[in-house]
Amino acid sequence: MTDPATARTDVAAINRIEHLSSQALLVGMIGNILEWYDFGLYGYLAPVIGAHFFPSKNPIASLLGAYGGFALGFAVRPLGGAILGHIGDRVGRRAVLITSVALMGIATSAIGVLPTYQQVGLWAPALLLLVRIFQGFSVGGEFTGSVSYLIETSPRHRRGIAGSFANIGSTGGYLLAAAAATGTVLLLAHAPHLRWVWRVPFLAGGGIAALAYWLRTNLSQHGYEPDPIDANQPRALPIKLALTRAPRAMMLAALFTWGYGAADYLTLVFLPTFASKFGHLASGRALAVNTVGEAVAICTIPLAGWLTDRVLRRRTMLILAFALIFSAAIGFFLLAGRGEWAAFALAQLGFAVFLGMIMGSAPAMLSEQFPSELRLSGYSLAFNVGIGFGGGTAPLIATALIGASGSSLAAAGYLMLGALLSIGALMLMPDRSREPLR
Repeated sequence: MTDPATARTDVAAINRIEHLSSQALLVGMIGNILEWYDFGLYGYLAPVIGAHFFPSKNPIASLLGAYGGFALGFAVRPLGGAILGHIGDRVGRRAVLITSVALMGIATSAIGVLPTYQQVGLWAPALLLLVRIFQGFSVGGEFTGSVSYLIETSPRHRRGIAGSFANIGSTGGYLLAAAAATGTVLLLAHAPHLRWVWRVPFLAGGGIAALAYWLRTNLSQHGYEPDPIDANQPRALPIKLALTRAPRAMMLAALFTWGYGAADYLTLVFLPTFASKFGHLASGRALAVNTVGEAVAICTIPLAGWLTDRVLRRRTMLILAFALIFSAAIGFFLLAGRGEWAAFALAQLGFAVFLGMIMGSAPAMLSEQFPSELRLSGYSLAFNVGIGFGGGTAPLIATALIGASGSSLAAAGYLMLGALLSIGALMLMPDRSREPLR
């Protein structure tokens, strides 16, 4: 184990690590709990947010306004990934982990105190969109920074399960968000005069942020850290190195995460809204089932990560998972649109298992595509371009396609397209599941 007091951590030292650190796993996980708690909460409460910030007599128009804010946060992610990735490759992973969680904590709490459209008119959606920009920026470096940190502080034969902890955190954040949204919706249904109650879950995010910040400022392992910069020998920018030395890896990672993002946000964020708006299932029931689905996914994630370390190679696991999503998309959306609790539960839980397989395998698979000195820059930009445009726009595109075509199955068709895109990218990626980090 490398001495944390040393000025740098080289790749050879990383490859000599023999044991997983429980502190590293917790640090890598908790920031993602916060980041995705907020992003999930915004998605789950989109109808409530739409009513308060984008009021309209047409419910689809109001929903489109809320999902537009959801997509904006993702559109900023590539910028955040590029800047925070540069910091991580130039200064070290710790700086990124601290900065991203501080920014998200401030932004999450801010949503809880924003005035509504009824109070300040057009300033309300403008302020909300501004906060979403800050959130998207911080998320751009959080997930990839924590994944890079996790695999760099784990032994070679445990990188799959170590990387999966980032998605255990993100899914845990979604689980908390789903539970908070369910409680909020049920409370509003029984006590509509408590119109302010939707703010409480966002304010609660500040407490998670404070804990994450404290843990990350007390790291005993730092992951990869570069040599100190010699002013007489200026280095090329890490993002420039990534674009010149690993353009193919970046392109394939972006294509893969485009489909990954569509699968993620259509199956776990959009599906409850779909069942409630187009299947007329009570929104409280839909969110309750979704909460169980998140719990199923969170159990599947580490199992998938472990299997890719011991049994299946990561690429094989991922192709299998996307093939299952492609095959089930139409049937599961038909079930979700029937308005029956049991039918929606079958669709939601099935998607949760398939997505858990992806989330347990993808972090290590993608981070292993890049060498250490440019890993965070290359991985962050590619991942956030793909998942930002593929995932962040997925609920918006699905809603627009349904409105334009008049068919609820348009959302399933878009999901199938995303699955095919990811499978195609995976077929062209090298699988470095058992190789030393570069």
